Amino acid sequence: MNSILPFTRPAIDEATIESVTAVLRSGWLTSGPKVQAFEGELSALMGGRPVRSLNSGTAALEIALNLIGIQPGDEVITTPLSWVATANVILHAGATPVFVDIDPVTRNIDPRRVAEAITPRTRAIIPVDLAGLPADRDALYDIAWKHGLRVIEDAAQSFGSSWHGKPIGSFGDLVAFSFHANKNITTGEGGCLVLPDASLVPACEKMRLQGVVRLADGSMEVDLPGGKFNLTDLAAAIGLGQLPHLGEFTARRRALARLYFARLDPAAGFELPLANFSDSNWHMFQLVLPLGDMRFGRGEFIARMRARGIALGVHYPPIHLFHLYRALGHHEGEFPQAERIGAGTITLPLFPAMSDHDVQRVCDALHVTLQEALS
Repeated sequence: MNSILPFTRPAIDEATIESVTAVLRSGWLTSGPKVQAFEGELSALMGGRPVRSLNSGTAALEIALNLIGIQPGDEVITTPLSWVATANVILHAGATPVFVDIDPVTRNIDPRRVAEAITPRTRAIIPVDLAGLPADRDALYDIAWKHGLRVIEDAAQSFGSSWHGKPIGSFGDLVAFSFHANKNITTGEGGCLVLPDASLVPACEKMRLQGVVRLADGSMEVDLPGGKFNLTDLAAAIGLGQLPHLGEFTARRRALARLYFARLDPAAGFELPLANFSDSNWHMFQLVLPLGDMRFGRGEFIARMRARGIALGVHYPPIHLFHLYRALGHHEGEFPQAERIGAGTITLPLFPAMSDHDVQRVCDALHVTLQEALS
């Protein structure tokens, strides 16, 4: 049998490995010159906007909520179809996550439902770019400006994506990226926050490292309870090695996605994603299985695919149906589109090192497994 094809794999070249070794030999492992260089490169990609690197995309969301003053009693509107961190950070801030359903075509938050969910306690919107496809920035910012709301873009999956030709992160309000190992650009673990202007830089820097301010005489002061969110030079060295490959990584992902569209027949019963090749970075390629017509469930489908040498992912179970959120009063039937898509989604292998033959392997295995499921 062929070896297992994973659903993702980071692409780290030898030059990057050598740069990490050089950092280890330098003796400066935590935040230092590599972090500063990485932030400079990120800012250049974002049109010169200030960027501060962090140890995760989750940290970027947490700090963003703190920077705009979210507090207990506030409401923040977001999608139920995301990694659970998107909602957890709202709870950590003491606020209430207000979920609204998704657009079944884009699988991103539905702007019409966002407008309907606004109350006097609403303070912000956190849209998510699921699988790298940007949420509708025009509609969402129109709503935010009309109601005086802040926008924190959860762009964890959309580094390298664009909106009408403008790179995500180069415009808008606060933008949070992730550089987790499964992202299009990685630092192993890590993330960054793009700020709308330089006025927020001092507070952001304090929040990422215990609220500490270094004074001119070498002493320090603390005037807010920050956290431990700084990125290391080891991680930044990986990021610096990854950034020059962003264009080629994105181009290869788009080419692989085109192959999937060419070789998968939606008449077989599953739902394909939106075929966007101008804005999406194709972080993931996701199908929705026809569960209602299948004689076994998604778990068995995934197991049979793995037996054929293909690993699949599940991204994501609807957040509001986890026990934590059920305890807050959520239940089945609230967000039918997110629930249907979340229950049936499978993530296919997609990463730059994949070959065209790998795509054919996946499609062949899907064809056989779906036949078994529908027989």
